Amino acid sequence: MVAERGWPVDVLPLPPLLHNHPERIAGEVDELAGELLGRYATVAVGYADCGTYGALDEVCERRGLSRLEGLHCYDIYGGADRIQEIFEAQPGTYVLTDFLVRSFDRTVIAELGLDRHPELRDAYFAHYTRMVWLAQRPDDELRRLAERAAARIGLPLSVVPTGHTGLERALEILLTSTAANPA
Repeated sequence: MVAERGWPVDVLPLPPLLHNHPERIAGEVDELAGELLGRYATVAVGYADCGTYGALDEVCERRGLSRLEGLHCYDIYGGADRIQEIFEAQPGTYVLTDFLVRSFDRTVIAELGLDRHPELRDAYFAHYTRMVWLAQRPDDELRRLAERAAARIGLPLSVVPTGHTGLERALEILLTSTAANPA
């Protein structure tokens, strides 16, 4: 998307498994930002809060950085109002993005130890009632993987097509605000 829009941006990712340990996100962002601020005129954070409960905002404020708006990436992909409606309609909703669909066996099954201890499934997922896939680029393979993920934890699957419009809009807002207020 960055290349498609011609944005002059270098994307330097952090490990995606940080989402399984949101208490580590702020520290990792802080460390990387410290390195990048010496090399780049402008640095922005491509994370929503992602379960840091404000710790990421503290890092951004201290370092003079902007981040993606929202509580989590679900807000970015699906829109905060739609995500709120999804959770209000059925609070026990487990949400997937395309990334989580592709990496479910690694990021959920293996990381939670369900590959070694399948009996833990009920302890982890007893209060979930459905799985919603926010489908950015749905295709037959991703649908099959999403259905498999839902079946692995025993939940019905709903598909909500989102495309990348929300992410593109959020990135454009972030880049515009960062250009206006460089770190």
